[in-house]
Amino acid sequence: MIRPFEETDTDAVVALWTEAGVTRPWNDPVADIRRKTTTQPELFSVAVHDDRVVGTVMAGYDGHRGWIHYLAVAADLRGTGLGRALVERAEAALAALGCPKVQLQVRPDNPGVISLYEHLGYTRYEAVDLGKRLVEDG
Repeated sequence: MIRPFEETDTDAVVALWTEAGVTRPWNDPVADIRRKTTTQPELFSVAVHDDRVVGTVMAGYDGHRGWIHYLAVAADLRGTGLGRALVERAEAALAALGCPKVQLQVRPDNPGVISLYEHLGYTRYEAVDLGKRLVEDG
């Protein structure tokens, strides 16, 4: 079952993100969750199986493009279609907001996820990725 994130999911979500390797030392995942619950919380979904959080997807829309973040699936459920279902849920929610396109970032050392997104119709394009921290989490 895929449903909206609930605050009581926090510890399980952080554990899943850690297991899936999507956390980074410079990002506090609890702070990321807290920030998301104050901005478009309806775009943060979890998949639950046997009362266990087994998947997540976080999306956002800025009026120009949508973004997908924190796609994670428990190791024992990868390859079952759960990742696809989570992405499709995020895409449907973004489309309902009038979002014309979706983008995402994948680290180059994660070919399995790149392959998943390509299978779902995402294409690579050349861009320079720049960033600046406004708040230091760690």
